[in-house]
Amino acid sequence: MAPSDIARLLVLAGLWGGSFVFIRVAVLEMPPLWLAFARVALAFVALLIVGAAQRSLPSFRSHWRDYLVIGAVNSALPFALYAFAEQYVNASTAAILNATSPFFSALVAAVWLKEPLTLRQLAGMALGFGGVVWLLGWHSAGTSGAVVLALVACLAAALCYGIGGVYTKLRMRGVPSTAIALHSQLAAAVVLAAPAAATPMPTPSVLVIANVLALAIASTAYAYRLYFRLIANVGPTRALTVTFLIPLFGVLWGVMFLGEPLSSGMVLGGFLILAGTWVTTRRSASSSIRVDGGNQTSSAAGPSTCVRSSR
Repeated sequence: MAPSDIARLLVLAGLWGGSFVFIRVAVLEMPPLWLAFARVALAFVALLIVGAAQRSLPSFRSHWRDYLVIGAVNSALPFALYAFAEQYVNASTAAILNATSPFFSALVAAVWLKEPLTLRQLAGMALGFGGVVWLLGWHSAGTSGAVVLALVACLAAALCYGIGGVYTKLRMRGVPSTAIALHSQLAAAVVLAAPAAATPMPTPSVLVIANVLALAIASTAYAYRLYFRLIANVGPTRALTVTFLIPLFGVLWGVMFLGEPLSSGMVLGGFLILAGTWVTTRRSASSSIRVDGGNQTSSAAGPSTCVRSSR
């Protein structure tokens, strides 16, 4: 991998890992549905401006139903779920749980596409979910039901990435990834507009506005462009290694900028999840789908090749 592509990979992981910090700061003042809506709407505007400047605006009408499904399942739902969850759990925990999306992608592919799970994949998922159980047990001990619900919401968001990735693989063959990125964000904004409008919206502070802009423009719109460029340069298998770096950056940024604690329980749970992800994707990364965290559009994480919408 060329030094420039290594740099892109690190920047991408940093941006997607940073999305959890941006969410954590913004959701303390902005309702989750408004935060998710602002994220996708601003990301769409940014991608639209770039597409117009490059005179490359793909048609929406030819695949509008598919864009609507992908936008809902791969962006609107997981973004709203992570925003809800981070009202009660820290950014580090959400970033670690986001790494479970390849497990869900493999499970969904096994059920939907009848792709058999290998013993290696089953072992990797068992290892990873052992880490999830450890992390959930450590994090939820002696805490409220809201925290447990938030942890479940993080896993549900990872499941959404798995479903969105498989749907993209089935329905969007031959469709340019830039078109999927642009129009899925538009569709997600349409899906979230009415629910967000029904939610009271307090006036956000300058700090929150700055975090929302960073989340939408840097961790969503720009991250999409980086990911597509990386796939074109090094292929989907190597690009998928971003999955292992996102939790590391998510935890790092959480500790550095939010002062979040880094406990032995988080380290062990995160290690088991990442080890399980590596085992699960090791032999099938080139055929897996991933969109994330936002980002996956095949995941991320959700996340055949996945275009990830970060987290």
